[in-house]
Order: sequence, then structure tokens, then C-alpha cells
Amino acid sequence: MTTMTSYPHGVPSWIDLATPDPAASKEFYGELFGWDYEEEPTDQEGVHYVMARKGGHSAAGMMQLSDEMAASGMPPVWSSYVTVDDVEATAAKVAPAGGTVLQPPMDVMDAGRMAVVTDPAGAVICLWQAKEHIGSEVVNEHGALTWNELITPDPAAVAPFYAELFGWTAQTAPMPTGDYTVFHVEGGNENGIAGAMAPPMPGMPAFWGVYFNVDDVAATTARAKELGAQALMEPTPMPGVGTLATLTDPHGAVFALMSPES
Repeated sequence: MTTMTSYPHGVPSWIDLATPDPAASKEFYGELFGWDYEEEPTDQEGVHYVMARKGGHSAAGMMQLSDEMAASGMPPVWSSYVTVDDVEATAAKVAPAGGTVLQPPMDVMDAGRMAVVTDPAGAVICLWQAKEHIGSEVVNEHGALTWNELITPDPAAVAPFYAELFGWTAQTAPMPTGDYTVFHVEGGNENGIAGAMAPPMPGMPAFWGVYFNVDDVAATTARAKELGAQALMEPTPMPGVGTLATLTDPHGAVFALMSPES
């Protein structure tokens, strides 16, 4: 088990799901990934935040996709969070760098402070300044976060935005499916902390996707489909990377699976 106790500035550290039916989503992902759950109070009466855990360690979060969120056009979606040292200072860089602040910095109880922003192409990313909650305490094992990936029409065009906010540097190399960009940051994994690529189909909106490590992509994909998921990309070997698959959960939220090459 790979456990984390902190994250440096600029490293993706947390993911959570906005879902119209948290109870059904808990059942789906619990069966698929072996999660158990704790419900934590929020500052909204009657609203709880669901903490998914593996082996007693936080793995991901879930929350109710409210009517207000849905009315604004927000679909069921997995969101990615990047740890920052100072959420106010980072949010102040967003507009000058060409992005938009959707949710200004706010306290999340005693867990931390967050903001929600978009990059110049419209991809939503969350900023996280940790207090009591560092983010994912377990990573890179079956049912845990292993990679965050930006799907965007022109990765080179948005790379300066992420360089300004997080200090990311970008390295691009050819892959069987096209050029792939890997982002690096000081203090992060030497193999990279996130990736970016052009969308597989023209016209797709820019978004941040999440990958879960699984022991067997084919078996997990098959089980996900039995539980009501649909495969957007069936299990596919990727030389030098591993086996990948992309799915939508029963409510339409996109997520991906990865079994790294051994």
C-alpha cells in the first residue's frame, strides 16, 4: 500500500465525484474498488460529504449533485484537486493567466480551503490548501487514484497557465495515439504528476480525467459493465504504460482504469 502524509505545492492530491444519487454511487464504486465509507457533516444542514476509504485511509470523496449544480449545466463528474501552499495567492494568478475563477477561495470546515477555476480552454480544476485533510492518503493500488489527465484541444496552449499557477513544466513525446504531454513539478514524482493530450474526437470539451489503479483492467471493466457502466474505450494495451480503459459510471461520470506495466 502506498500511503501519503502530505503533498507539495502543485501536485494533484484529491478527487471527488458529484453524483445525483450518492447511495447508488457508493454501491457501484464500493463493489468495484472495495471502498467503504464515512459520511462527514458539512456547513449545509442535512448535507453530508461522503469519504471513500481503503484500509482506513481516505481514497476519494463523493457529494450530491444538487439541483442548482445540474441547472447550471454541471453533469455527474469526477473533479481533480491540486494542492497549493496559498489558495488566495494562487487564485489571484488565474485571471491574469487567462483562466476564470468559478468559486473564490472558501473554507471547507476544518479540512482546508479550496477554490474552483477553469484554464483558458475551459477545463475545471480545483485548488486545495490542506488543513486537517491532506487529500488521498492511499494511491497507486487497486481502487485508488493513480493519474490525472487533461483532455484539451491544444495542450501546448494551456501549459503556460499551469506553469504560472503551479510551477509545472511540460515534456511532450509521441505516443501510438498521438502526442502526449507529461507535467512535472519540483518535489513531485520524477515520472510526472499529470498528463495532457488532445481529445480522441473533435469537439469534445476540455476536462480533467481521473485514473484508478486496478489489478486487472479487463476483469474490472467487465464487472463495471455488469454493475451498469458503459465502456468508452475497452481495455487497451499501451506500450510503455500499461493497460487502460475508459468508462462512464451508471450516472454518466467518466473515469478511467489503469494497470501499469510491471
